[in-house]
Amino acid sequence: MSKPTLTAVFIAFLLTSSGAKPNGKSKKPKQVVPAIECDMRAGKISHPEFIVKCPANCRETKEKVYGTGVFASISSICNAAIHSGVITNSGGKVIVMKMTGQAVYKGSFANGVRSLSLPNWRESFSVSVGKPKKGVNYPSTLVFASSRPTTVKTGELLYSTVSPVTEALEPELTTTIAPPTTTHVTTPITTAPPTTTSAKPRVTIHKVREAGAHRTETGTAFRRHPHFSSTSAPEPEDHKLPSETSHTRESPAGSNPFESGFPARGHNITPRVPELMPQGDPNCKVDIAFLMDGSWSIGKRRFKIQKDFLVEVSQVINVGVAGPMMGIIQYGDDPVTEFSLKQYSSSKDLKPVINKIVQKGGPSHVGKALSYINKHFFSDANGNRGGAPNVAVVLVDGWPTDKVEEASRLARESGINIFFVTIEGPDENEKQNVVETNFVDKAVCRTNGFFSLPITSWFALRKAVQPLVKRVCDTDRLVCSKTCLNANDIAFVIDGSSSVGTGNFRTVLQFVANVTQEFEISDTDTRVGIIQYTYEQRLEFAFGQHNNKADLLNAIKRINYWSGGTSTGAAITYVADQLFSKSKPNKRKIMIVITDGRSYDDVRAPALAVHRKGVIAYSIGIAWAAQEELEYIATDPDREHSFFVDEFDNLYKYVSKIIHNICNEFNSQPRN
Repeated sequence: MSKPTLTAVFIAFLLTSSGAKPNGKSKKPKQVVPAIECDMRAGKISHPEFIVKCPANCRETKEKVYGTGVFASISSICNAAIHSGVITNSGGKVIVMKMTGQAVYKGSFANGVRSLSLPNWRESFSVSVGKPKKGVNYPSTLVFASSRPTTVKTGELLYSTVSPVTEALEPELTTTIAPPTTTHVTTPITTAPPTTTSAKPRVTIHKVREAGAHRTETGTAFRRHPHFSSTSAPEPEDHKLPSETSHTRESPAGSNPFESGFPARGHNITPRVPELMPQGDPNCKVDIAFLMDGSWSIGKRRFKIQKDFLVEVSQVINVGVAGPMMGIIQYGDDPVTEFSLKQYSSSKDLKPVINKIVQKGGPSHVGKALSYINKHFFSDANGNRGGAPNVAVVLVDGWPTDKVEEASRLARESGINIFFVTIEGPDENEKQNVVETNFVDKAVCRTNGFFSLPITSWFALRKAVQPLVKRVCDTDRLVCSKTCLNANDIAFVIDGSSSVGTGNFRTVLQFVANVTQEFEISDTDTRVGIIQYTYEQRLEFAFGQHNNKADLLNAIKRINYWSGGTSTGAAITYVADQLFSKSKPNKRKIMIVITDGRSYDDVRAPALAVHRKGVIAYSIGIAWAAQEELEYIATDPDREHSFFVDEFDNLYKYVSKIIHNICNEFNSQPRN
């Protein structure tokens, strides 16, 4: 073989053995995603941010989940991910991000998983789709919290770990430190050597307290955090370390002394201040859709002003998973989602996204846009959290070019709080061109001025930022949010037969008034209708006839006793024809039958017919009522929908029970 040939072979060998690619690029190592079981709780894993793979069928395990959007650390990661719509019941990859504890976690039902409410937990987490973020290194091997209680005395500070078994039983603990008196100086902390093995104990800083008679003035405990800087300034005087029991580290021999969460022997350390993770304002936990006007009439300059306004709102409102989440729909001829609720979880991420929005053009089809958000935007798949009120803020240049009344009514009845911000609305000469007069009053959640902001000029729009943010965050006034108390059409079917008597009939009416008193009454909230029956039936008043609570209660008091026979089956059929046939879409249909005796006709077939139409039926029997008839009338299970009292004066005992059951059923059903 010639010398040039030997040289070529040698070079080829070197290239092959070094793994070099023909184009000179090395292959990026594939992310290893650790697999976990359905019951794995976030608090058991030490890392502040990590990616895991959930198995299939976790929903069937019914592992506990606490919260909505933001979950307590004692929640199952996989079922929290299913609840949030991040994965399906088939399993998948999930990114988990830890955060500080919340004062309250609200339960809700979503994607087949029922989450529970919980007050005041020490640590939280959120979940997102398991697509690794650029520049973030996720652990390929998980570090777990210690499974047994351990305490390690280190100089004058006491570190303690808590077993995950007892985690759910412990009250929240606050970790405090003494203020440093000298910058960059700390008391050296010495650890006791292990007694039997060379393995280092896993230790978590849980609390710091005095040991003996004197307090350490300069000794400061800290725990490792990915955002800590080794050159940060000392802790401020009022700083408190999170009381976190789940972050633990092993410190293998020869490793960095700061890896274990406490300093190695002889090391002086400087306390470091964590960079707090933006979480959103917890006092403004709402899901907000902004409908921005992209029609040609607005022009490029005013469209830019509109984007600047939305950028400023997004910064003031403090977007985050523990507070408000925000999405934008641009409407013109057809509405388009610019980004959904779940796409961005901090205000700083929203600014460049909003600035890049390009005007679509077309007419100002506001009604079409409202129908779109009602059907498509506020869904679990798009990040709707269930426990947070839904808010739609509509920005309109001038006036809509289509009708809004029907679309907005359906949206309100789905629990969406509609706000209108109208800029340069029609003047007297232009009102003849408006497609639908009084379109704002027909669209907004309430016509009390709270839900509408008329702005005289686009250049004055910026002044509306603070008033608008204040209103959308006032959750006590977001009365269009759908709850068990404002989402019903309730029909009372009252026995007026001769056996009841005038005095007892008044007692029944008082019972009806007491039940009604608990609901929010209006045309877009709960509506009440009543029929009285003997052999015949009489419609006392229909759904929507009395649209405020005072009028409704007065109408109940004015009902006159009829007297006659008892045909309960015919009365149920009458209710189906006269009341529930006129029930509104998206309303829960509830029937409450009150009778004191056996019916002269069959109740089974009429009851079955209303059950099939989706009516939830309650039966209340008094004195001589037949138990089997009450059970036929009631929706299954009977014990939750059928009640009996021996005398009329005991009816009051079931007011709270009926309200409780109505709300329990409502809260267990999936809804937007």
